[in-house]
Amino acid sequence: MRAVLRQMTADDLPAVMEVERKTFPADAWSEGMLRGELDDQPRTRHYVVALVDGVIVGYAGLAAAGDQADVQTIAVLAEWRGTGVGGAMLTELLAEAARRGAVSVFLEVRADNLGAQAVYDRFGFERIGLRRRYYEDGTDAIMMRKDLHA
Repeated sequence: MRAVLRQMTADDLPAVMEVERKTFPADAWSEGMLRGELDDQPRTRHYVVALVDGVIVGYAGLAAAGDQADVQTIAVLAEWRGTGVGGAMLTELLAEAARRGAVSVFLEVRADNLGAQAVYDRFGFERIGLRRRYYEDGTDAIMMRKDLHA
């Protein structure tokens, strides 16, 4: 089953918040934080949802300004991980970064999230640093970068 991607809207927030809390129980964003991200679209943000049979199973967001972009978040319900949903959303974020003129895309990933790190490795992201105790529970974040025109 392939996921369909579309632009996230404020109407998606209840379902997106469910995905957020299930995916990131220790450091979930608040609905207000996500609403703020949506309110800044399309100026500097690009958020998409992934739907399977009309149900939101994931979402992802990008911040882009000037020649840099940042993957803000990618979340996929556990039962849909490993099915290509996350990769499809990351592909869309990278394409949007390029459309907006970004040269490099940055992200932080939990040091204990080996599955996400493997996806980013496959997409050509390189480790560029470490943010110690970055997450609410004290877990480090690995900083990564992908150059779009390399």
